[in-house]
Amino acid sequence: MEVSFISKKVMTNDDLVNENIRFKEVLVIGQKGEQLGVMMRREALEKAYDYELDLLCVAPNGNPPVCKILDYGRYRFESQKKAKEAKRNQHVTEVKPMRLSPVIDTHDFDTKLRQARNWVEDGMKVKIDMRFRGRLITRLEVGKKVMNSFVEQMSDIASVEKAPALEGNTMSVVLTPKKK
Repeated sequence: MEVSFISKKVMTNDDLVNENIRFKEVLVIGQKGEQLGVMMRREALEKAYDYELDLLCVAPNGNPPVCKILDYGRYRFESQKKAKEAKRNQHVTEVKPMRLSPVIDTHDFDTKLRQARNWVEDGMKVKIDMRFRGRLITRLEVGKKVMNSFVEQMSDIASVEKAPALEGNTMSVVLTPKKK
């Protein structure tokens, strides 16, 4: 009678291991990477149990499917460790929103410019929206002038990812940090 060396707690994923392998014949790879040949599923399981290891199907779509003899607990631990490391090294770029007005005052403009500069220097993208409310929609050139002035003053540290475009009653532009 065969004994499975895997606790039920560990097997919560979709891996085909030991008794869950339902293929008639499988190509077996040994624990040191050597190819043991094509054998029946029961034969491969017995060989894995002889080594007190597990049989993991690594390529179920192969012809025949490929299974490897290994310590499944260690395999899961290593794969979880790799996934955690990859997640830690992943960098998510945040897009900070900022809203301007076509009739913005000089001081407010400078304050928003300073804040946008800080965000870009910290490596964040900045999305600048300008809403045209009421009759201001008839004065698009005023808003375009303000937006171009903002982009021009940011041009030393930021580049335009998405050019100023009017969508409905909102004009928006996306600035990204320049590569050093």
